Amino acid sequence: MKPTQALPSSISRLRILSVAVIALQAGLAGTAVAEDGAITTTTRERPLPVIEVIGRSDDAVSRQTGSVVIVTTEDFERIQPMSTEDVLRRVPGINTKSEEETSIVANIGLRGLSASESKSLVLEDGVPVAPGLFIGNERYFNPRIQRMERIEILKGSAALRYGPSTIGGVINYQTRTPDDGVILSGRVGSFDTRETTIEAGGRTRSGDAFGGVVATHARSDGFMDKGYEMTDVMVKAGMAVGDNHLLGFKFSYHENDANISYRGLLLDDYRAGATYNPAPDDAYLTDRTAFDINHEVSLGDRATLTTLLYWSDVTRDYWRYDVDTPASNEAGRWVYRDTLTGNNRAFERFGLDSRLHLEHGLFGLDNEAEIGVRALREKSDDTRIRATRSQDRTGINDRHIVDSAESLALHAQNRFALSERLAVTPGLRIEHYEQKRRVLSSDNATASTTNTEVLPGIGVTYDIADGVQVYGGIYRAFAPATNGVALDGLTDQRLDAERSDNYELGIRGIFGALTYEAAVFRMDFENQVVTGNSDPNLSQSNAGKTLHQGAELALGYAIGGGFALNGNLTYIPTSKFESGAEAGNRVPYSPKLLANASLEYSRADFRAAFMVHHRGAQFGDGSNVRDLPAGAAGGIWGGRMDAYTLFDVTAQYDVTPKLTMFGAVKNLTDKRYITGLRQGIYVGPERSFEIGARYRM
Repeated sequence: MKPTQALPSSISRLRILSVAVIALQAGLAGTAVAEDGAITTTTRERPLPVIEVIGRSDDAVSRQTGSVVIVTTEDFERIQPMSTEDVLRRVPGINTKSEEETSIVANIGLRGLSASESKSLVLEDGVPVAPGLFIGNERYFNPRIQRMERIEILKGSAALRYGPSTIGGVINYQTRTPDDGVILSGRVGSFDTRETTIEAGGRTRSGDAFGGVVATHARSDGFMDKGYEMTDVMVKAGMAVGDNHLLGFKFSYHENDANISYRGLLLDDYRAGATYNPAPDDAYLTDRTAFDINHEVSLGDRATLTTLLYWSDVTRDYWRYDVDTPASNEAGRWVYRDTLTGNNRAFERFGLDSRLHLEHGLFGLDNEAEIGVRALREKSDDTRIRATRSQDRTGINDRHIVDSAESLALHAQNRFALSERLAVTPGLRIEHYEQKRRVLSSDNATASTTNTEVLPGIGVTYDIADGVQVYGGIYRAFAPATNGVALDGLTDQRLDAERSDNYELGIRGIFGALTYEAAVFRMDFENQVVTGNSDPNLSQSNAGKTLHQGAELALGYAIGGGFALNGNLTYIPTSKFESGAEAGNRVPYSPKLLANASLEYSRADFRAAFMVHHRGAQFGDGSNVRDLPAGAAGGIWGGRMDAYTLFDVTAQYDVTPKLTMFGAVKNLTDKRYITGLRQGIYVGPERSFEIGARYRM
């Protein structure tokens, strides 16, 4: 990993720093680096413009004023994940709260923010993943890992270019662009898991146009009989129009029928080692259709305009049987009635995101500016169906709510290169949004509210030596109060957005065979929405404050002989409520310690990894009660979840240039552990086995 000395020092620094951070790869083994410092990841030339949070140029990482992690296809092959969260939990600063092994529902917390109430923005190819950014329910769709080739994670002041809900940072999933030809892959595993994926693509002889498809079908009985059947199809195409224009198109369809619920095991059954599904007849049914159009035009040698137009439609039907609480307490497990409720919701979104990238010479300096605008409109249709078992999910709609929101965001930033070593990037984001609620089941009663947020920030990078860079920044981020809170009781609660003043200071670089990145951070969270208001006409107020501060460290070391050792550590000693009834208590789903380590071996045709993941103890709610819930009574489900450590082993072997075999053992020691508390105890997957093959035609 020694950089060449033949390069000019300024260029060398940029390339070395990008190589160093990319090589960390979420604290695991990274992208291979040639002796000349070149990155050997498979980056294909593509006539498909997309919004990238970090980018792919040699100096993309070193230009960021915040912490950076890039996870590549090679990492996916090593981890062999079942879900996106299977990858993210190995990234510094990220805690996940898994409810089942494929993470149908997303639960992600960054830097001490609760994993049950994400305040971070998740994108796919620059498009928001959450069905509703302003109208709520951000957890109802989680993209499938099978169509991804790369994940960008950005924390710190550089996240100001995006919004809303960038308090923790930005996660951008980047989807695969099929190469020429056909790739067939499949795997089978524990819990009768079966998965098949086909990737097929083709390009014109000139390379100016391409088309391709990635399609996956998977089904499983699931750990604890939480079965699912999933189909995911993505079609992509792109073309060059003349010398200056690029067009890209993406269509995706996702359907997943899953046997999951809010209900976990009751305490006695958990202690007895039970592994049955505590809600065998509940169903979580989702489908999503989406269409993106990307356009990029070169406006001379120093300006580029990128525009993204997107639409999506998501439906989520959640059918849950009512419980007999006294009978459940007597039996020590959930006892269900023959009545059920369907909380069924549909979301539609239109969005436009346009960004002008401009290089200019203001003040005689090398400047890079980005000016952007994003317009967004989203709407949800929420129905509640009361039914009985014999009615087969049909019945009376006794609640019908239509939520909508419109928002307009403007942002601008400029990177001033004050010298070869020092760059300063100030930025500003303004978000204006209006929320409306209409209750059809209450004579079309309506309410609305508006807010405007002004979010400044500034970031700095300084190359203190070749291959060593210090960075830092200060910025304000916000998360909007969603319709159900801001318009609670069909009354404008007059709520400001939840805001956070964020601070970060870090260093990254390379020293011989060692790559490293370390950062300290502080997030001073104010205006958190809480229940209760001194005004008797209102039910909500901006009274909550939380403080999150800690440190992240990621290291990678090339031992030699094909071996590499990598790891990361996140330590968050402070993640606490600073006001309200829970002042002084720790924020739920925010462990003090998170750690990952891996020992990897690689040669031309064989790769293997031994991976360790540790999550510290955490609380299930803000009361910080320590005892686990014992019965089936309603209310908040708190308790202390003990720390745990998991071990995984993965391997893959290239039988021929076209055929690769791979396999994994997950949770090698068969550790029994708690992942969450929500109307019972959620148990993490037991030891499991997988084997699969990938064939390129």
